[in-house]
Amino acid sequence: MTHQGIDDVAINNSGEWLALGASKLGQLLVWEWQSESYILKQQSHFDSMNDIVYARDGNRIVTAADDGKIKLWDTQSGFCIVTFTEHSSGVTACELAPKGNVLFSASLDGSVRAWDLIRYRNFRTFSAPTRLSFSSLAVDPSGDVVCAGSLGSFDIHIWSVQTGHLLDQLAGHEGPVSSLAFAPSGGLLVSGSWDHTVRLWNIFDRTQSHEALQLQADITDVAIRPDSKQLAVSTLDGQLTFWSILKGSQSASLDGRRDVTGGRRLSDRRAASNVAGTKNFSCISYSVDGSCILAGGNSKYICLYDVLSGSLLRKFTVSVNLSLEGTQEYLNSGTLTEAGPAGLLDTQAEASDLENRIDRSMPGSGRGDLSSRRTGPAVRVTALTFSPTGRTFCAASTEGLLIYSLDSTLYFDPFDLDMDITPASTLEALSRRLYLQALIMGFRLNEGPLLKRVFEAVPSEEVGRLVKQIPMVYIPRLVRFVAQIITTSSRLESNLRWIEALLSTHGAFLKANITSLAQEVRMVQKAINTIQTDLARVSDENIYVLDYMLSQSAQKPES
Repeated sequence: MTHQGIDDVAINNSGEWLALGASKLGQLLVWEWQSESYILKQQSHFDSMNDIVYARDGNRIVTAADDGKIKLWDTQSGFCIVTFTEHSSGVTACELAPKGNVLFSASLDGSVRAWDLIRYRNFRTFSAPTRLSFSSLAVDPSGDVVCAGSLGSFDIHIWSVQTGHLLDQLAGHEGPVSSLAFAPSGGLLVSGSWDHTVRLWNIFDRTQSHEALQLQADITDVAIRPDSKQLAVSTLDGQLTFWSILKGSQSASLDGRRDVTGGRRLSDRRAASNVAGTKNFSCISYSVDGSCILAGGNSKYICLYDVLSGSLLRKFTVSVNLSLEGTQEYLNSGTLTEAGPAGLLDTQAEASDLENRIDRSMPGSGRGDLSSRRTGPAVRVTALTFSPTGRTFCAASTEGLLIYSLDSTLYFDPFDLDMDITPASTLEALSRRLYLQALIMGFRLNEGPLLKRVFEAVPSEEVGRLVKQIPMVYIPRLVRFVAQIITTSSRLESNLRWIEALLSTHGAFLKANITSLAQEVRMVQKAINTIQTDLARVSDENIYVLDYMLSQSAQKPES
């Protein structure tokens, strides 16, 4: 089942399915012991996530983590679709090509890999002349060039996607390259480094468009506004600065230290509000329209700013889990002892030897000593990104992958693992006129003939009420089904009532998710246009026939 310990076991009512959970691997298994097969097998990252990216349709999210794995997630079901395990070390960055279904990833194993998201395979591997650990990645808008930066080298490596050959190495930084970003307009590469500078490169001319932009602290992240006119830079001192790309000058700045400050560690001697200068933003992301910017870092808060005014719009709390360091706000004198905070004392007597009591953790480490038996993870946000629709954004944090949405219709509803949902029980619910229950059971069984039978059995006067009561998670599936059946069904009035109820009740939802439902909406529109054309032709023929009959009756001689 798993190489780690199993923490929880559950058995369904019939005793045929066995559910197993392993917390260290984040693994959930549902096993059928009679056939000795998996009913469900899902596993999350068992190490911290470093980067996330949305697919263009907004229905999938790619995550990269320190466990060396890249996972593709379905945002509707919450399930992992595919896992890539070719990297031999932690994956630090990932990026989707603006065109095509290609994913790029950079890793500490010294390789940059290209993945085909249709066949789910690694079709290209890029490497440097010397052994390096890549930490940042950027892809040209045309998808022909990929760039990577390393903490061990101060150069930026550029490869051709078509040939896989190293094209150039951009030299100029005097410190490790921490962040890379391409302008959406193409051709311009922005790089941020620990040498307190941001450089703008014309990679095809091998020149810098401006002098290096000088800042006061190490660069943690850079982001370019979607219109390619503004650049946002976050630094280690908690500052956010905005620069004009055309002029190469600073246009605005804001101090985010007060906004990001919050939460204290067990070893802190002061409350969270009095600890200044210890928090900063490590990841930033523009909204789709460029009016807002998200910022997160080694804090329990995610801050949303208005770019034009520089004001804080909202703060999102990542976690209230008090077992994580950095979530408590106030000192608790009851936990302070003569030997220090009670949470840092070894009450298990495991560190009885001097060798085990020596602290070998790296200064500034936010993950604790991984070799020790007891670690205290600290709350932090490692990556942020907006969805292409602009209605949601996701964050990679210590608590996992978090999705925030403006819509209240984002639900996690996996397959209902219930032995009672069968075609017979669906038809029984239909015979009892439980149309909503029968329709939902039909969607979960996903059997076309059964679903069509339930759909056609719903009376026309019940369509409006049923569409209002159906859970929002089934609305996309209902739209797809209506779009498919309307072209073949002869039930004209019933189909039009379904379409009218869907558009009048859930029009806002369909508009917000138009990218994922564009094909179905076009099918519905095409079917309506076809119905309109057919009705117009039949009406014209009827008019001609009636005119002819009236004219004949008028010409008939009187007897």
